[in-house]
Amino acid sequence: MTRSPKAVTFNHTPLLQLGLPQWRARLVLLVLLAGMGTLAGRSLYLQGVHNEFLQAKGESRYARVLEVPATRGRISDRNGNLLAVSTPVYSIWAIPSDASQITPGQSRQLAQLLEMDVTDLNARFAAGRDFAFLKRQVSPELAGKVAALGLPGIHQQNEFRRFYPSGEVMAHMLGFTGVEDRGQEGIELTYERMLTGQAGSRRVIKDRRGQVVEDVESIRPPRDGDDVTLAMDARIQYLAYTALREAVQQHNAKAGSVVVLDVQTGEVLALVNAPTFNPNNRAHLTGAQLRNRVFTDAFEPGSVMKPFVAAMALESGKFQAATPIDTHSGHLVIGNRTIHDTHPYRTLTVAEVIQKSSNIGAARMALEFTPEQMWGLYTRLGFGSPLQLGFPGEASGNLRPARDWRPIEQATMSYGHGISVTLIQIARAYLAFARDGELLPLSLTRVDAPPQGVRVFSPRVAREVRAMMETVVNPGGTATRARVTGYRVAGKTGTANKVEGGRYVNRYVSSFVGLAPVSNPRLVVAVTIDEPSAEQHFGGAVAAPVFAQVVEGSLRALGVAPDAPLAPLQLTALVPTENGRRDPVEGGL
Repeated sequence: MTRSPKAVTFNHTPLLQLGLPQWRARLVLLVLLAGMGTLAGRSLYLQGVHNEFLQAKGESRYARVLEVPATRGRISDRNGNLLAVSTPVYSIWAIPSDASQITPGQSRQLAQLLEMDVTDLNARFAAGRDFAFLKRQVSPELAGKVAALGLPGIHQQNEFRRFYPSGEVMAHMLGFTGVEDRGQEGIELTYERMLTGQAGSRRVIKDRRGQVVEDVESIRPPRDGDDVTLAMDARIQYLAYTALREAVQQHNAKAGSVVVLDVQTGEVLALVNAPTFNPNNRAHLTGAQLRNRVFTDAFEPGSVMKPFVAAMALESGKFQAATPIDTHSGHLVIGNRTIHDTHPYRTLTVAEVIQKSSNIGAARMALEFTPEQMWGLYTRLGFGSPLQLGFPGEASGNLRPARDWRPIEQATMSYGHGISVTLIQIARAYLAFARDGELLPLSLTRVDAPPQGVRVFSPRVAREVRAMMETVVNPGGTATRARVTGYRVAGKTGTANKVEGGRYVNRYVSSFVGLAPVSNPRLVVAVTIDEPSAEQHFGGAVAAPVFAQVVEGSLRALGVAPDAPLAPLQLTALVPTENGRRDPVEGGL
């Protein structure tokens, strides 16, 4: 059989005659098996043993942990009337990368709803950030309209906004919160830790547009803030607010303040300032409106300090209520300075020094004591240091060390010049007269039992000075306009020149501090009117009527029984005296 030439050539090709080594095939097989085993082991490890990473990556595509805000605690007055509550609102925010799909027409719609400029809105979309707030604290109704647009990248967040039902009436006491619902002023700041709760969290599933489609679980429930019950009485607060506002307007004054204390417990029942503000609308606030002058403004108190000097004199035994004091016809020279009285008197008893408000009589009593003795009394009464109530911006006033006092300075400090105090300090000091010599710590929150007091004067001395202060509001005193129908009241006027650039100027702070009813004191009320610029500026004419209006309404609101005849009081007229001043007298107008 003859062979084909092609077949012969094919069979004798050298490449086809080489054999494949068996180890090489086995190596390839082993490598393939090892790779398969590695992949299987890695898959088993990731999916069965250590699957947190993949689960986290997967959940990041659809699962989110959302913060559940806590509700801020409520603030109420002593009778349960709500003064500050948190209402639910929403914040509108965006993911700029997703919001880039919004059309110009949709941007205009959104900007119109949010009352924003469309250029500003588009700038926030193009800011290159992962997150941008568009508008905070919008109403649920507006949030619903925004959601109805269905815009990509636009989201909402639950928040709370503080609401103050009493508005301007309680503004300085309550303060306000910021956009993050954190206290900024007043009680809101003082009790921030108590009022602030702890936010919770929950895990949800969102779709690709960011909408929650399933609530998976609650990780941590929110803990709401604690409620705060203030010592304030909303009824008395409104009375004080109304009386002060009318007085500031009537006398064209720069400002004014009133504080009302409960004699039995030391609670602050009312605290108002003018000018004030509306904490629900703070768009155009000024510093003058925000200042809580009762705590922050230190002023020279004037003659309201004289009862303390009289008490010191009586306590020492050197003086009695009827002890005569030579007032040198209204002029007393100390060193190279001269002290004047408004009216020229010759001899006044200690009681008459308080009734007539004699500067010289007070100075003569003060100079019978060392500066250290007088400084010690003022310090025990709380002057020269803050009351530590925790209220923001509380001033300490100014009481210089006794070693720096010259005789003329000690004399002027006896009638409230050369010393500065806050209204809350002077009101608290008058508790010593109302509580038979005992001084209580004050409280901004309601207390169930009176705290432990500190004795400053003996009960006998406190009652004697209280009787002297009652003559101030009776015929012949400097504050007959402080009288109240049906109640015996006692107090002291103060009229002090203001200091500017180290010199006294013809601008005044008019004050009246008193207590009622005298037979069993329940309230201490302190009033200041800053720079009255109408015809009158004396404390008896400007501040005393505010005291009378507040006391009368407050005692009736508290149900305090009258301790004086209910017959209408005679009105008081002001008649000129020989030196051109005007003196209060009975009858007339």
